[in-house]
Formats: sequence, structure tokens, C-alpha cells
Amino acid sequence: MPGSLEPLDIGVQIPYHFRCPISLELMCDPVTVSTGQTYDRASIESWVATGNTTCPVTRAPLTDFTLIPNHTLRRLIQDWCVANRSFGVERIPTPKQPADPVLVRSLLGQASSGSNLPQSRLAAVRRLRGLARDSDKNRLVISNHNAREILLSIVFRDTDSESSELTHESLALLVMFPLSESECLSVSSEPERVAYLAHLLFHSSIEVRVNAAALIEIVVVGTRSPELRTQISNADEIFDGIVAILKNPIAYPRALKVGIKALFALCLIKQNRHRAVSAGAVDALIDRLPDFEKCDAERALATIELLCRVQAGCAAFAAHALTVPLLVKIILKISDRATEYAAGALLSLCSASEQLQRDAVAAGVLTQLLLLVQSCTDRAKRKAQLLLKLLRDSWPEDSIGNSDDFACSDVVPF
Repeated sequence: MPGSLEPLDIGVQIPYHFRCPISLELMCDPVTVSTGQTYDRASIESWVATGNTTCPVTRAPLTDFTLIPNHTLRRLIQDWCVANRSFGVERIPTPKQPADPVLVRSLLGQASSGSNLPQSRLAAVRRLRGLARDSDKNRLVISNHNAREILLSIVFRDTDSESSELTHESLALLVMFPLSESECLSVSSEPERVAYLAHLLFHSSIEVRVNAAALIEIVVVGTRSPELRTQISNADEIFDGIVAILKNPIAYPRALKVGIKALFALCLIKQNRHRAVSAGAVDALIDRLPDFEKCDAERALATIELLCRVQAGCAAFAAHALTVPLLVKIILKISDRATEYAAGALLSLCSASEQLQRDAVAAGVLTQLLLLVQSCTDRAKRKAQLLLKLLRDSWPEDSIGNSDDFACSDVVPF
């Protein structure tokens, strides 16, 4: 392998030893393995993650998988980047190092020890939370040291008393990790734990309320038993708390994201959808629908379709003046999945009310449906076809007969 300089497309030469032997790209985070060879961290981690146990260059077995940062080489690369900035080379940032497993073990031990002072335990949890925020790698290191079990024990150590700052910080850290089925079961099978989370939904701190909602969503999704999932949604005022989170100002966007995830998870339980309606979910969904990002908008529309399947929900959406115009307006503007849900909701609403059929036509649903049957998923097309047939008596007389779009669509004339 040549030790000379190799030309780059940008017209500047990059020293060979600055390149990762695996990717042949400029190293951003050079690390040295047990054989003494240096690689870019992302490349060697990917190499090891695919099951390789040898050094890519020497083919010698890796006696351990510790990656030691090569600070000297990284600084040389940064200096080279600065020297060549006139050629458009950007200086590589100094990478944050992954959490040290020894430090993580120490912090978890400090946080879990009941003999330590509360402030000492709180400081340890805050340090862990800071590490977890830095990267996915740090969260994996923390999770691999029994962190979830420790945090669950702290959060639910005394559900009868007023929760402390340590509890709130532990809850904020806990919701950064996925829970196993057994861990979800440890919450969902204990009514006092579920009631405690429902109680936290009304805490004075918006962050505590949102984190409680996040844990409720994680537990509902991770619990397989229909009986236990129903038990969670039956907790006093749980729907009221979740809906209240959705109504928070747009200045706290995480509330909107977590709120709709939790509401959707709870509304998948059919027998409890009427409780969501009674808690004011209909007004919250329609009023905040324009504020959701793509993935959250899909969940919101899916929730609307679910609630439209119960009589009380359908009636509540029908009573909201913006429901039909909003659904018609966004039916093709977000994604194929969102289109399916919006079309399903419109189908339920228009099936229940002739007035809503006229409202949909007035809002311009004809054009949307004609486009939909030619471009979307099979399920969305079927819903559109059913809607077209349902609304046939509400079309203006000249809207179908003079429509070239309709003539070339795959809807069977009626």
C-alpha cells in the first residue's frame, strides 16, 4: 500500500495515514485497537458489530475490543484541515468520547445506594442523564449495566408519598431506554404503579407530566396482555392527563410528540375509546392537527380514525366545524399512511351524516378522491372508492359528467 499522498476530487492531497484503512476516508475519530492499528471509530465498530474478531489490516485476533482514542493523530488531522481550509476542507470536530463503563457502574451504584445522601444520588442520576443525552452509544453502555431495573426501583420505591426530585430525574432518564416485556409487566401488573404514573400526569412540572406520559406509552406498547393493557387505560383520569398534555403550548413540542404517542397507544384498546372522547381528545386532536410533524400527524390521523369508529367519537368529530375541512385539506399532503387514515375517518363521518357528506363535497373532496384512486395504496383506493359511491347523491350535477379525471380513473361508474 503506497505511503504517498493521494489526490482528492477537491484538488487537495490527503496524507495516506490520515485515511481509515477500512473506509479509505479521512478519519474523524481515530482509535487504536489491541493490535496497534488505528481506524476511524465508526468503521471499526461496524466491522466488529458484523461479527469480525480480527484486525482488518494485520488479520491478527483482537485480544479485546477496547478502542483507545488516538488524540495525537486526531489533532494532526485537525491541524491539516485548518492548513487546507482554503481548498474547502472543513476542520473535523473534536468527538465526544463514549461513556467509560467503569464510570457508569460507579454512578449507578451511587444512585441506587440508599445509604448515600439524596443529593449525592441525585447528582449521579443527573450525570448519567447527561451522558445518555450525548449519544446512542452512551445509552447502550448505561443500559447494559442494569440501569433500567435500578431506575424502575427508584421511580416506584414509594408510590404513596410525594415524589422527589430524585424520582423525577430517574423517570426522565428511564424513558430514554426501551423496556423489556418483563420490565413493562413489572409496571402494568401493579395497579398502584399505574395509578402513580396517572397521578404524575397532573404534576406542576410539564417535564414530569410528559415523562410520565412517555413511560405510560412505553409500558402499554410493551405489554402483551389485553387485560393488563385495559387495566392501564382504566386508571383514574389517565385520559384526562394525556389529553391535557396535548393542549400544551407549541413552545414545548415534546409534549405534542409524547402526548399523541400515548393517546394512540391507549386508543388501540377498543373498549376504552369512549373514555378518550369524554376526556376531550376530539377537540385536542382537531385543534392541534396542523401542528404535528409527519410521523406524529400519521398517529394523530390514525387516532382520529379509531375514535370515529365509536358512536360517541363520530358524533364529537361531526360536531367540530373544522373536522371535515381539515381532513379534506390534508388527505394527500402528508404520506400514504396518513392518506389512508384520513380517508377512513372521512368514510366513517360521511356514513353517519348526510350533512357531513355535503360539507365534504363543499370542501373539495371530489378532486382529492379522484387523485387518490389513481396514486395511493390499495387500502386508500378502496376507501376512496367507497367514499365516491357514498357521496354520489351529493356531487354537483356537472362535476362527474364533465370530469376527464373521473373517466380515466379505476372507479366503477354508478
